[in-house]
Amino acid sequence: MKFILQTRVAALAMALFLTCRPVLGQTVISVDAGANVHPISELVYGVNFANSNQLADLNSPLNRSGGNAESRYNWNVNAHNRAADYFFESIADNPATPGAEADKHVANSKAAGADSMITIPTLGWVAKDRTQRWSYSIAKYGQQDSSDPFQSDAGNGTVNGIKITNNFPTDANVLLDSTNQQNWVKHLTNQWGLAGGGGVRYYLMDNEPSLWSSTHFDVHHAGTTLREIRDKFVEYGSKVKAVDAGAMVCAPEEWGWLGYFYSGADQEVVPSGPFNDRSTNGNMDYIPWFLDQARQFETNSGQRLLDVLTVHYYPQGDAFGTTQEFSTNTSSQAQLLRNRSTRSLWDTNYTDASWIQDVVKLVPRFKSWIATYYPGTKFGLTEYSWGADDHINGATAQADVLGILGREGVDLATRWTVPASNTPVANAFKMYRNYDGNKSKFGNLSVATSAPAPDNVAAFGALRTSDGALTVMVINKQLSTSATVQLALTNFYHNGTAQLWQLTSTNVVTALGARTVTAGSVTATVPAQSVTLFVVSAGAPPQLSASLQTPTTLALTLTGYPNQRYVIDRSVDLTNWTGFVTNLLSTNTFTITDGLTNAARFYRAYWTPK
Repeated sequence: MKFILQTRVAALAMALFLTCRPVLGQTVISVDAGANVHPISELVYGVNFANSNQLADLNSPLNRSGGNAESRYNWNVNAHNRAADYFFESIADNPATPGAEADKHVANSKAAGADSMITIPTLGWVAKDRTQRWSYSIAKYGQQDSSDPFQSDAGNGTVNGIKITNNFPTDANVLLDSTNQQNWVKHLTNQWGLAGGGGVRYYLMDNEPSLWSSTHFDVHHAGTTLREIRDKFVEYGSKVKAVDAGAMVCAPEEWGWLGYFYSGADQEVVPSGPFNDRSTNGNMDYIPWFLDQARQFETNSGQRLLDVLTVHYYPQGDAFGTTQEFSTNTSSQAQLLRNRSTRSLWDTNYTDASWIQDVVKLVPRFKSWIATYYPGTKFGLTEYSWGADDHINGATAQADVLGILGREGVDLATRWTVPASNTPVANAFKMYRNYDGNKSKFGNLSVATSAPAPDNVAAFGALRTSDGALTVMVINKQLSTSATVQLALTNFYHNGTAQLWQLTSTNVVTALGARTVTAGSVTATVPAQSVTLFVVSAGAPPQLSASLQTPTTLALTLTGYPNQRYVIDRSVDLTNWTGFVTNLLSTNTFTITDGLTNAARFYRAYWTPK
């Protein structure tokens, strides 16, 4: 007779009951490795303005060059105007080589194996030349509310809080058109290759255009209209695609809550109105309108310009504006606010405590808008921060955010800005991307993971396809209370051990060694304000061997793990399989016999949940 043996780990698609009972006082975290399985984009672990060493240390795959000054970058002379961030001063970068500052950014990214995001100015006005100049000379425009302490003639452009609008943009700036920016894209592709060949992959269509009349009021006095934003996106995005059709165009890079609903023109009359720009454009919210316009452009032209819908989001503090998450504030009030305000990213029932006083549900909101108005568009968050970089509370918030971005299926994200090396927030990144110093990572397939009170203890689970491990990140946000957590694992075939790594207020990522997984459960006590990674190793597939016990009897021996259930199937054609035996091993092996016939017979063995 003929027989063939096959071993495998079964794909799981059945409802299971936990085999472990919670102990009083424990926080039970349920992890079902067979439910809600979806990829985590590694691009959610991106940052802004990192050098090659920082990118390598964080093992970060995406590096953005963005912000207000990038709206005013003159690549021809390698100089930026700093806009309202610093007295509207045009300041040269070194060296004088055209495009050198951007090229340095791309070189840093490539040296660490990261993709680059480059901002294409669509505002038009950029730094005039390499001479230091400023838009609001006090000698020319009179005394102003403040001035540069190092350049006393450079004013801030306001008098008693009122903007000076009779200035000449050419005092410190020059107007460049989309063809000039297209030439810059040609420079970048000549220098670094096309996007598909290792060149710049992402081009951002400027930065926060609905705030131009605030951040760039020296050159753009009036609030931007929806059509101005759309037309600039189409003009400049088309020029990028004409040079590099494989590049990803990202827009509109809006700043936050009001910028999701109102144009710059209408934001200037919030909350009372009248919202004339909105009325002119079908009474639609800004972002849905923009998506619909991008969809119509593709329908009419046959070309997709908008690859990634990108926005910014910063938590807005408490209702009184006195406590801000995006700050260095580490008072108890600020820490507790950080602990709960990450809900604004995902929770469809959480009312934001800030002036917003509404359900933000950021990721579900944008995914719904995309599905309705322009399906197939990716979603990215290119600026965000919960602050407190030098405090463990900032680290627990950052770890929570990274877990949320992966679980909720965000396509890319870049934190503003890169955290300084060896800070708690930097180490929070490393817990996901480089926890052992050898670039070992959190898993890349999100799985169903639930914790009963995520404001206190949050958890995220993911399978790691490189080695089959199940990784679970547990974040104890509580300010002074440790937590005994029990991971209740289902639909995962493990080898009985879990390795633990932990970040605490000591600001050191520490290997805690192995814990035993018993009956689908592993328990550990995690300190207050800590981030703990459980790496549960996958079990090896069962081994099936056969021998003739008698001339008419075949002995099948399965080798596996004690206390695990295995199935042996048999078939006569390798297509139709029937169950032969199911066994819960009490030792590493068990043997079963089968009678021989003249027909060929095939056998396979696999693990199955209890």
